[in-house]
This record gives sequence, C-alpha cells and structure tokens, in this order.
Amino acid sequence: QVQLVESGGGLVQSGGSLRLSCSVTGLPSPLYAMGWFRQAPGKEREGVAFISGSGGATWYTDSVKDRFTLSREGTGLYLQMNSLNPDDTAIYFCAARRGGVIRYRISDYDYWGQGTQVTVSS
Repeated sequence: QVQLVESGGGLVQSGGSLRLSCSVTGLPSPLYAMGWFRQAPGKEREGVAFISGSGGATWYTDSVKDRFTLSREGTGLYLQMNSLNPDDTAIYFCAARRGGVIRYRISDYDYWGQGTQVTVSS
C-alpha cells in the first residue's frame, strides 16, 4: 500500500521559512516523479514544484521560483520554502505518479498525501 505523509507545515511570519517533508512508503519503484501541489482557500489546487524520477529535472511555478527548492533523498521528498509571503498560505499536498517524467496536471498523479497546512501571517 502506497502512503505519502507530509509534515513540516505551520504558522510563520512573512519573510520566514519552512521545510516541508513527505515520507513515502510502498511505491513499486523509487523512480516515480513526485511533487507538491497547494490549495488556498477558495482556489483550485495548483502545482508548485515537481521533480523527475531520476531527480535530474525540476520544475517550479513562477511565483515560487528563487524562493522554493525541491529535493528528494531516498524515499523522502522535501520542499524548502524561503521568503514566504501571505500568498503562500495554503494546504500543501505531496503527490507521486507512475512514471519518471514530470507532469503538471492533478490528474497525472496517482498517489496523494493528506496535506499539511502552511499559514503565513503579514
């Protein structure tokens, strides 16, 4: 059984940092592409950052470039978030897909965590 469990969310002041972690167990292959989505109140879920199965390619949405860094080590996925602002407030979801190539749509991802809340105060 595949399980993705996020941690590391919380309340932080504008300009602060958080590091999200996603612990992954049960994936049939370690070479699955993975990433983070987020959903703010009243908004659709959006892709934030993705990494290929090999770890050789990453993608970031424009609003987080140069602030967020995605990495994977073994079965863990990490999102270092710096210079946070209130627009980053959302529930952050870890996701994995059966395939090593980065994809961008929610429907491309097969496994999901329950989410972790990130709140940035102004």
